[in-house]
Amino acid sequence: MTQEEKFVRGLGLFDSTMIVAGAMIGSGIFIVSAEISRQVGSPGWLLVVWLITGLLTLIGAISYGELAAMMPKAGGQYVYLREAFSPMWGFLYGWTLFLVIQTGTIAAVAVGFARYLGVLWPTISENNYIVAPIRLSSGYAISLSTAQLVGVLMIALLTWMNTRGLKIGKLVQNIFTVTKTGALIALIVLGVTVGYQSVAANANFGDLWTVRGGLQDVGDGLTAATAFGLFVAICVAQTNSLFSADAWNNITFTAGEVKDPRRNIPLSLALGTTLVIGLYLLANIAFLVTLPLGAIQQAPSDRVASATADVIFPGYGAAIMAVAIMISTFGCANGMILAGARAYYAMAKDELFFRPAGELNRSAVPTWGLVIQGVWAAILVLPRTVKADGSYGNLYSNLLVYVISAALIFYILTIAGIYVLRLKRPDAERPYKAFGYPVVPALYIIGAAVILVVLFVYQTATTWPGLAIVLSGVPAYLLWRAQARKQVVAGQD
Repeated sequence: MTQEEKFVRGLGLFDSTMIVAGAMIGSGIFIVSAEISRQVGSPGWLLVVWLITGLLTLIGAISYGELAAMMPKAGGQYVYLREAFSPMWGFLYGWTLFLVIQTGTIAAVAVGFARYLGVLWPTISENNYIVAPIRLSSGYAISLSTAQLVGVLMIALLTWMNTRGLKIGKLVQNIFTVTKTGALIALIVLGVTVGYQSVAANANFGDLWTVRGGLQDVGDGLTAATAFGLFVAICVAQTNSLFSADAWNNITFTAGEVKDPRRNIPLSLALGTTLVIGLYLLANIAFLVTLPLGAIQQAPSDRVASATADVIFPGYGAAIMAVAIMISTFGCANGMILAGARAYYAMAKDELFFRPAGELNRSAVPTWGLVIQGVWAAILVLPRTVKADGSYGNLYSNLLVYVISAALIFYILTIAGIYVLRLKRPDAERPYKAFGYPVVPALYIIGAAVILVVLFVYQTATTWPGLAIVLSGVPAYLLWRAQARKQVVAGQD
């Protein structure tokens, strides 16, 4: 019996699209436009950053459709890299996914939920400690605040719910994705109608391209005040917008549970990413017709959506957006918890991960994969970084910044895998072929590569550590392979 036959194919096209959209929409769209606007310095370039992100995401998603239809197996991107290049490349992706990309994002989203719960219930705060920070070194500490506790409990709850079976996991995903999509649409519609401010709209759209306001250094003293500095700023800003639009590939991990996967996975990738990218662009237009650029750049705690909602509902905006973002982050975390364990399942089947992660429970879900993922994500909630002024940050925030470049490397490699597999397996069944092949997928590779080069040159402090995290998987891969060989030899004796 194959691994896909053991899973229950319970995800239809709607469910699959909700996983794509639900994993993409977290809290990023509600806050990152503040930093992007400080980096690029004008309304027009803010929209260009999101447009570039949208094009890259859509091209990536429709290109992945070919691989998903060709290999509709649990594990998704891990399987594509394994088959196109080698088991080691698949493992390095899976290793980075487990170590930081998936679990770090789950941790960040869980604490994001807690932060916004704190808007409604001030006792929940990252500064309200159950266990005060314990210094581990000059730069790191560990603590347990009320916000961290809520984050850990949320991870535990969603992990437990997903161990009960696919039906519960997809029900939670569908309800929360529909709700948060509706909330984002409502913000957009109300922003361009009730919240419309002629002064802000005229200032922003009447002067789209003039760089102004407090500009952020994007590396080596460069700012968007110069033409080259603007180019670097647009590339660096992609770390925010691409991260906010990331996780669309999560549906590929669950391929073993999708009905008619050769049709529904490519379709869900196209539908989900188009929906979200469209909403993201419209949300930024809503911000720009409601708030002057300076107000976006200087939004308190970067909460642009809250500032927009406060124009629409004076005095109530913060509370309304807190509820909306809590719904958004809860659904996002659920989607990532559901999908991530399927990638570890495929790795474990290849004897490249903890063996129990490759087993399904009576409900036909990988319980141990979910548990191992949940435990590590909860652990990542606890460490704190110590800032120069003595305040505390979160380690997972640093880790996520580090792996943006690493994630781009794997996206580039996976799309390059389309070309490799066309040569290696020319006769393989391809129910769906990448749109515009070979030109359109190449555009993604070129565009992402340019961004990657800029990040490695001008954001060295946050890119090279990401590469180190990926490379740490090499000895781990060799150890797992050696262990697998020992077991084979022992079985022969």
